[in-house]
Amino acid sequence: MTGLLRLWQRECIDSALIHYETERHFLCHATPGAGKTRMAAVLSEALLASNKIDLIFCFAPSLQVVEGMRATFSSVLGGRLDGLIGALGAAFSYQAMEYRSEAFWRLLDDYRVFVVFDEIHHCAGSDFLFSNAWGQQILKRLQDQAAYTLALSGTPWRSDDRPIALARYTSPEGRLVTDYKYGLREAVRDGVCRSPRIVLLDNQQVGVAEKARGERTFKLYPSIAQLLLESSVTYQHLLQHEEVIMQMLRLGCEKLTDLSRTTPNAAGLVVATDIDHANQIVLLLETMGESCYVVTTEATDAQQKINCFKAGGPRWIVAVGMISEGTDIPRLQVCCYLSRIRTELYFRQVLGRILRRIGEADGEAWFFSPAETTLKKLAERIAEDLPEDNAVLRKVELLDADATFEEVGLKTGGFDEIEVGIEPNPNESLGGDTPFHNPVSGRVYEISFSAHYRQELLSCF
Repeated sequence: MTGLLRLWQRECIDSALIHYETERHFLCHATPGAGKTRMAAVLSEALLASNKIDLIFCFAPSLQVVEGMRATFSSVLGGRLDGLIGALGAAFSYQAMEYRSEAFWRLLDDYRVFVVFDEIHHCAGSDFLFSNAWGQQILKRLQDQAAYTLALSGTPWRSDDRPIALARYTSPEGRLVTDYKYGLREAVRDGVCRSPRIVLLDNQQVGVAEKARGERTFKLYPSIAQLLLESSVTYQHLLQHEEVIMQMLRLGCEKLTDLSRTTPNAAGLVVATDIDHANQIVLLLETMGESCYVVTTEATDAQQKINCFKAGGPRWIVAVGMISEGTDIPRLQVCCYLSRIRTELYFRQVLGRILRRIGEADGEAWFFSPAETTLKKLAERIAEDLPEDNAVLRKVELLDADATFEEVGLKTGGFDEIEVGIEPNPNESLGGDTPFHNPVSGRVYEISFSAHYRQELLSCF
């Protein structure tokens, strides 16, 4: 099995085996899509072969990830991980830790147990005071009882800045200490992950018409960031605006069609804000002649749909809270990010869903997002994690409304065409079919986007 490993996986296993001679806890930071689960399974195999452990316990943040770990470990080890008699171990969600019996926890006293924590950043736990429920279980039940532990994360930090369970931090800087790191820079360089190309959609002529007390006002904003800063329009309003959604879906579909010429089974992911938003996106995709699956945390058949989508079928899957981490769908190569969540943790996890390579011809992954200020900063941080000769932040300047491509010499950065539009007319009806309504102020907002888009392209060449 070791012959099938990537170089970083072999290095990490060797490092862990040396580490375990003196220490029990090992933290591996490997970028999403690099193959953390397989590495962990082969490390387990090595520990079993050297008679250092008797059983293996795996924990993960969701049942979806648990099933993936169970399948990978069973394949590598040639045995079951279902917790029944004769099994090599068991796999559970973090939530399930709280419901294990005392008889279960006594197994850690009676046997040498190797415990694997996937996406360990979900567990906060330096001590009981600063721990969440899952972190407390680790501190109480596993920290001192396990023979060895392996903590895995593609994004080893928390949005609430609380320390991660079993992690070590420097003092006074408070930096996380990893025992092995394989970042996006290394993964792109080695061809393990696709090169991310992030496109932030913006507009130089965002017109807002406000109706209040029978009066109508109109104002233009030079960018989406300026619109959100100086007007009453919220980011949520923007994500639900039909023109915004359509522009992003159109670009995503065009890019997916382009990629399908070399990767016929290539697919796209749309990350929606909520179920109503997902249904809105589905209707718009259907008007474009596209079919799709919809998966949400509330749907009982979500995992079944994901499994079907992995094999083929529609080009698009629209997700609400389902496909952010630990989900392995290699055919995903394009993402339209329409989530209201703007944390670095979530942003990187979603990006990781389209980075897993399946062949030599699928070296690109395209990520489309509104050019909101926070998301722009996150994209710039991604650029910092790429090889220097691959990361290029290219700004395509806006054209005048009456200019032509030939006059300006525009380079579209990979897109076949950019439509040049005319500035909105304040006397005409603006915006999508449904205006924004603010129940507090009683104002009705209508927003118009010129067809004239700026693309800030984070590209890898």
